[in-house]
Amino acid sequence: MSASPSKAEGPHEEDVQSPETEDKEQEQPAMYEFEVKEQDRWLPIANVARIMKTALPENAKIAKEAKECMQECVSEFISFITSEASEKCQQEKRKTVNGEDILFAMTSLGFENYAEALKIYLAKYRETLSRGGESRSGPSGSTAGAGSSSN
Repeated sequence: MSASPSKAEGPHEEDVQSPETEDKEQEQPAMYEFEVKEQDRWLPIANVARIMKTALPENAKIAKEAKECMQECVSEFISFITSEASEKCQQEKRKTVNGEDILFAMTSLGFENYAEALKIYLAKYRETLSRGGESRSGPSGSTAGAGSSSN
């Protein structure tokens, strides 16, 4: 490749850092090198709508815009909490995020009121599993709407 004569080199170019220099200075651990499509980050809109309907009167309707907004919000919330939990796992040199990591993340991010309720739910869920209950059933025996799974 030949140098372009129209490009003037000046002192301002010396101040520009290359991406490699920036990476070395930040010294952050590399997370993931793959790109996730936006629709793959979101929960299915049908699942979001079903959960929303459980909180509304039977004859209530939900606008498409409201479902889409909620879909984006809950997906971002899950990413936010999971990222914090994952950071804790990395610091402790573990690869698996568990329920306690999620509860820790929620508490450290200011959602302690929710974390307390979920702590009780998690204990009941694990009790159900230890008694031989189905892995996708909640503590009350009903199937979890958001696709819960064991740790």
